[in-house]
Amino acid sequence: MSNFQQIITKQQRRVNVIYVSSYIPRKCGIATYTKDLTNAINLLNTRSLAEILVINHPEESLEYPWEAKFKITHNDLSTYLTAAEYVNQSHADIVSLEHEFGLFGGECGEYILPFVEALEVPLVTTFHTVVTDYTGKQAEILRRIAEKSKVVVVMMEDIAHRLVKHYGIPRNKIVVIPHGVPDIPFNSAYAHKRKRKMSNRLVLGNINLLDSNKGIEYALEAVAEIKKTVPEVLYVIIGQTHPEVVRQKGESYRNFLKKRIRELDIADNVRFVNEYLPLPELIDWLKTIDIYITPYLEPQQVTSGALAYAIGAGKACISTPYIYSKEMLADDRGVLVPFRDSTAIANAVLDLVQHPEKKEAIEANAYRFGRLMTWPNVAQSHLSLFRTLIAKKKPLPTPPQSLA
Repeated sequence: MSNFQQIITKQQRRVNVIYVSSYIPRKCGIATYTKDLTNAINLLNTRSLAEILVINHPEESLEYPWEAKFKITHNDLSTYLTAAEYVNQSHADIVSLEHEFGLFGGECGEYILPFVEALEVPLVTTFHTVVTDYTGKQAEILRRIAEKSKVVVVMMEDIAHRLVKHYGIPRNKIVVIPHGVPDIPFNSAYAHKRKRKMSNRLVLGNINLLDSNKGIEYALEAVAEIKKTVPEVLYVIIGQTHPEVVRQKGESYRNFLKKRIRELDIADNVRFVNEYLPLPELIDWLKTIDIYITPYLEPQQVTSGALAYAIGAGKACISTPYIYSKEMLADDRGVLVPFRDSTAIANAVLDLVQHPEKKEAIEANAYRFGRLMTWPNVAQSHLSLFRTLIAKKKPLPTPPQSLA
């Protein structure tokens, strides 16, 4: 085998990756993200399929799929240490940690620290949430994880700057890889609306695990305003209440929204789809929506899989200006409105309805941008990163000076 062939073979070698994350069937954004990411990477890395060290909540009594090889009990520190031993004795080339403070046990999720510090395998950490005002404890945990990691992955350039400025993480240690989205054909909503017998409706919508920081009440108030001009408006609120919210507060937020719907006299203009939808149904609903709305209330929100999917589907999106939406909807890829401002939401919707050419331009811009975020592209970026780290650990042979 020539030197050049050896280089290609090594660059395409299989990569044994163990992912540490929540995982399906848990109803959690990071669980879904990890499943989608590993599915896409498996298609490119067929000789070594992903293994999951799943963060498990025993009270949920979940049955995980075969790839969940080891359970870390959320609130049992000893299982984090046992998991590190498992990894160190495995054939793993890389550990990929999906991090959000609430995923792990202990104060501010500190139980993950003994795990990462015991690892003898290169660690890549994806930070799903980074804010500028972490408490001392949170900041310490973030820095210690970053210090132990060979590479830190974030989904936006803004978050990379934040890690450098506020937490002193070297920029050359940070890689930006966007949130993945399904590869969805660009279609008009009309055919999908007709299938659902909504042909005459202006369909607004969003897809979320419902909780009070989603700001749905402001969209409801906007619907009441829009109804005066477009009586056939229909707002579809898709998704179950977040399981953690149900455990702590029951369905109080959904009940509040139902009461608000009655007060606003918009019962015929709002529909709840109270389900955690499988991906094909989720995509079908996305295709049905004319205008996608994220009226979220948290300015520091740094990811939104729901907004990413809407962009990937080429939807005209109206959003409050949280961190993720500001970057994703820049350059005429969407419309930003102030927080807690139902009138602004209503005006933005009516502007797009009254100027269809503007709506079509936004849809085209969003879809073009979304092509960069499809899961195959995102998976290739992760796999290239993993292979680069392995190559640094095991240097490639010197390439030939000439192929002649």
